Amino acid sequence: MALMVFLAALLSVVLVSGCSQDGDMPADCSDLYKAGQKFSGIYSIYPAGNAPVWVYCHMISNGKDDDNGGWTVIQRRMDGSVNFYRPWNQYKRGFGNVQSEYWLGLENMYQLTRNRKYMLRVDLEDFTGRKGFAQYSSFSVDCETEGYKLQVSGFKDGAAGDSLTFHNGMKFTTFDKDQDTSEKNCAKMHLGAFWYSNCHYANPNGVYLWGEDDTLYAIGDVWYTWKISHAVGMKSISMKVKRVS
Repeated sequence: MALMVFLAALLSVVLVSGCSQDGDMPADCSDLYKAGQKFSGIYSIYPAGNAPVWVYCHMISNGKDDDNGGWTVIQRRMDGSVNFYRPWNQYKRGFGNVQSEYWLGLENMYQLTRNRKYMLRVDLEDFTGRKGFAQYSSFSVDCETEGYKLQVSGFKDGAAGDSLTFHNGMKFTTFDKDQDTSEKNCAKMHLGAFWYSNCHYANPNGVYLWGEDDTLYAIGDVWYTWKISHAVGMKSISMKVKRVS
């Protein structure tokens, strides 16, 4: 899968790697931005320091809300082209197409955030063209022995509402590895994988619904506090992190 992602990216875009200002390989898109890379696109980073990982970097400033460029996209949905109902080992290592929909991987997220401080921004768009975001001043993922537990705080509203604080302190659950607080497996019930509690306000890795569908309860790629509904799936969801100096 990793080879397929690399070949697809290589065929259609110019892949750019670079060095951070102190001469080391870039740990994230913040390093690349500081080193002079100002164009959004696919780059290689080294979150663990020894192996390249291909990511989409959001480098273009959108003004005060985006706080300039240098964002590393860790999750993205935009067209339903990638199946996100996957087992633990794939969520651990990452999957998808860096040009469109992908999941960076829990181990990569842990390596990114283990020794560096990050903020998180979640950008949303619905099928009417309406956009919103939620931003958090602190984001990190614990190691695998801790269940890749989520640590998130410092919510700032960009019209989307706060659907993630509910998941703070939760371990990651997939259909074949149940670590949530529900008596049942939340990933199986809601056809996704996430830091479920009992069960979710956010389900960004759920079924790509193409809008509103309440046939099966809360299975879509929803952000509850934006629509006050578990039945409305997003047209696009992007989770991205940026280094806090």
